[in-house]
Amino acid sequence: MSMAVAGLLAGMALGFAGYFGGFGAFLLVAALGAVGFVAGRFLDGDLEPGEFFRRPGGRERDVRRR
Repeated sequence: MSMAVAGLLAGMALGFAGYFGGFGAFLLVAALGAVGFVAGRFLDGDLEPGEFFRRPGGRERDVRRR
């Protein structure tokens, strides 16, 4: 499935949730979709748990200056 089709399906799901359930349902579907996206990337091996906790720029730097 291409990313365009996946985006179309996600947009349609959000549209239905917003129309039938209101703004709260729209936010709930959007949040659960984001969680599902991250979980899918993790299970595919494209994402590692440590990437959420590392600082940008690579190695940890000593924040104390001497």
